[in-house]
Amino acid sequence: MEFGLQFFPNVSPQEKSGQQYFDEALQLVSLCDELGYTHVRTVEHYFHRYGGYSPNPIIFLSAASQRTQKARLITGAVLPVFNNPLKLAGEIGMLDAISHGRLEVGFARAFLPHEFNRFGISLNESRERFEEGMAQVRYLLEEENVTMSGQFHHFANVTSLPRPTQTPRPPFWVAALASAESFVAAGQKGYGIMAIPLAGGKMAELIKLYRDAWKSAGYPGQGKVMLAFHMFCATSMEEAIAAARQPLIYYLESLVEAASEWVDGVSSFDYLGYDKIIAGLKQETFESQIEKGSAWIGTPAQIQDMISHYYEQVGGFEIASLQVNFNTIVLKDAEASIRLFAQEVMPHFTQVH
Repeated sequence: MEFGLQFFPNVSPQEKSGQQYFDEALQLVSLCDELGYTHVRTVEHYFHRYGGYSPNPIIFLSAASQRTQKARLITGAVLPVFNNPLKLAGEIGMLDAISHGRLEVGFARAFLPHEFNRFGISLNESRERFEEGMAQVRYLLEEENVTMSGQFHHFANVTSLPRPTQTPRPPFWVAALASAESFVAAGQKGYGIMAIPLAGGKMAELIKLYRDAWKSAGYPGQGKVMLAFHMFCATSMEEAIAAARQPLIYYLESLVEAASEWVDGVSSFDYLGYDKIIAGLKQETFESQIEKGSAWIGTPAQIQDMISHYYEQVGGFEIASLQVNFNTIVLKDAEASIRLFAQEVMPHFTQVH
């Protein structure tokens, strides 16, 4: 199993300025090579304290690429629905060059109604825009002199520059929450799957669908599964709770707030059941997240048990992407946490394949 750092800005200007947030995040990135974290990942969101500090993950990852010489840079994820594929393909090629071929590109459909509203895009176009956009970016990266006529974007005889450093392009991932269709489609196309086990439940079933689709499509191996967890490691459970309890609660509250329109009557056939998902998240607590294995918070020994139990519960996964400075956790505490985790937890799992 591999472990990496995920940066999901979940703060408002009243809590932490953008300058302070990214200064702190990049200081943590600088520890990756020393401590053995194998990737750096960040999101694309807008307009709200839930992720809104990161409207373009490629900008942050470009800076991160200069703070680590080994870690992979992962978009987790870019949103084709809000991006022109010509621009996105060029930015991907540029970051792949800057990082000397360390980029991996996660794509997602987006799921927050307020973002669609502000961009003036219908929720009911989500899946079509995602599939078209991802396909167009792929062709622009893999081929030259590309001509495509889609429902949303059209272009003729385009060669995207710079060309990718990796051949034929950086690896692709698909971010999914709860849709079986998304897990199956990622497996069929040979992409990695990145998921967030916030709500617990059916993750084992969804991972199996992905792996079965991967094998049925004839790809070697069983694909790649990356799961995201909140993580805070301390020498005592009391210390861990004192540092991480309120920041995790704030994170859950901001997620529910950002997605509140799903439970306020907004609906879309592209997001069936999202009202129930968000309503369920509204009932989550610090304790329930730990119990479900969605948050790894505790002592090294406790976290080892949490990882082992969750790994067995879902049938295994390849990569854990760790949110380590969520909400208002201060830099010195986050640094102590990732050091302790690297020293006393990671060695027990880094040989698991």
